[in-house]
Amino acid sequence: MAYDGRNNKLRRQEAVGMDELVSQFIREMKLSSGLNRQRAAEAWAAVSGASRYTLDVSFDRGIMICAISSSVVRNQLYFQRDILLQKLNEHLAEDSLYVSDGKDEKIVKNLILR
Repeated sequence: MAYDGRNNKLRRQEAVGMDELVSQFIREMKLSSGLNRQRAAEAWAAVSGASRYTLDVSFDRGIMICAISSSVVRNQLYFQRDILLQKLNEHLAEDSLYVSDGKDEKIVKNLILR
């Protein structure tokens, strides 16, 4: 059985994997934007190594803004910005819960450090 979003009913269909069902549910319930923000913040913590100094991470329309408490760490991250962008995009592309719109290959287009 599979969920039919149009009629709000379950209908018989071929077997569907859980990964496909979860992504379909996220799209149907319009949860992708909030989930994507959360996944991007977790990717920043995993990739940057500066989660200890990170005060806030916001992500919207391909722009990630990170507030860093230490000016020294912020300066070091600034010089590694291109590498961080590449690693963030790779990490989010491998993430099964990140719902991509499929338009761009780059998920994080710009990184702003404050």
